[in-house]
Amino acid sequence: MKLADRLRLTVITDEVLARPRALSDVVREALAAGAPTIQLRLKSASARDLLEAAQTLMPIVRSAGALFIVNDRLDVALAAGADGVHLGPDDPPVKDVRRVADARSGVADTFIVGYSTDTRDEAARAEAEGADYLGVGAVYATANKSDAGDVIGLEGLRRVVKVVSIPVVAIGGITPERAPAVAKTGACGSATIGAVMSATEPAEAVRELLLPFGGTP
Repeated sequence: MKLADRLRLTVITDEVLARPRALSDVVREALAAGAPTIQLRLKSASARDLLEAAQTLMPIVRSAGALFIVNDRLDVALAAGADGVHLGPDDPPVKDVRRVADARSGVADTFIVGYSTDTRDEAARAEAEGADYLGVGAVYATANKSDAGDVIGLEGLRRVVKVVSIPVVAIGGITPERAPAVAKTGACGSATIGAVMSATEPAEAVRELLLPFGGTP
């Protein structure tokens, strides 16, 4: 399966929004409904706690045949044996992360590096430095990601899609109701926190978010 197909929906974790349910239970529901990628994001967690969470969730994700990406922390991603890492503007440059990952025996050809941006110039630079995909936004306002940056709207998303050849994932305020409009920009998929983590029926939210991008496999 192409990377773009596996990025039709990225479910980003948030243990606070998942409450009172266990985070692992929400992840299981999302995977059962066809979520192709899970991104572990626990911004306030220590490296040790993040690694423990990765070691708990990764077998669940792998058993479903989905990708497991760690947010920000290359060290945790490599230690856990994750499929990749997702970086932001405050993280080490893509080229340096790519170099470290490529030097690691066994992951050089398969390790995925994603990068979040809201501008065309940054997007082009990240692609040139070796990013495998981009998270672009915030497309809509969001309260779940304090570092989401300015709202760029659908047109801003569309502009980035046009200047890169790697997959583009829409981020920021993506809901089932907004997903059809997002799909029309040329983005390969979306990434969401609240639309799944806080949903009464996470599985139904996943199915609705996937539908504009081709539905479940």
